[in-house]
Amino acid sequence: MTDAPLRILLVDDQQLVRLGFRMVLEAEPDLHVVGEAADGREAIRLVAETRPDVILMDVRMPSMDGIEATRRIVEERPGARIIILTTFDLDEYAFGGLRAGASGFLLKDVRPEELIAAVRSVAAGDAAVSGRVTRAMLELFADRLPTSGPDGGRADPIAALTPREREILLAIGEGLTNGEIGARFYLTESTVKTHVGRVLSKLQLRDRVQAVIFAYEHGLVER
Repeated sequence: MTDAPLRILLVDDQQLVRLGFRMVLEAEPDLHVVGEAADGREAIRLVAETRPDVILMDVRMPSMDGIEATRRIVEERPGARIIILTTFDLDEYAFGGLRAGASGFLLKDVRPEELIAAVRSVAAGDAAVSGRVTRAMLELFADRLPTSGPDGGRADPIAALTPREREILLAIGEGLTNGEIGARFYLTESTVKTHVGRVLSKLQLRDRVQAVIFAYEHGLVER
């Protein structure tokens, strides 16, 4: 018995863009497009109806843009996996999408094999953008981030981490890969993956992208 195909929702106000992505994705036996939306409001409705595993979300759309739609979808479904589609690398819209809860972003002229790999990666709980790219984006838009740590009235989530897990979080915040983290701390990649998983679980973060953002927001990484 084979696993069910990944369910994908396409959100873009250009029909030809949706058609192109559908053709690429549905050429793969493990990927299935369950719906298409032309704006954010329609996307929210279809997410509730089709319960996709991954959402490809354009940002510049009428009625409701992709950033607001991403924010609302993530609020209603914290486990939602959303990839922002943008025309420009490291632009304000991609930054807004990550801050709203997306698991990554792709350029609209992405190569077919990169699109397919990104969808599978995000569905598996990883991110569709590297930690280094996320860090570069955060540095570019650093003025949009909080300038202080967590509220004093709330428990510090970092306190739940072991010293090693805190080191791992700092390394993720620096944009290091698992291999680079392993080399720094003399750990195998499988051990690093275990630590990363624990960090994400304890801090209730979806993926490495969110971990990089968390590290910046809490002042763990110098800007």
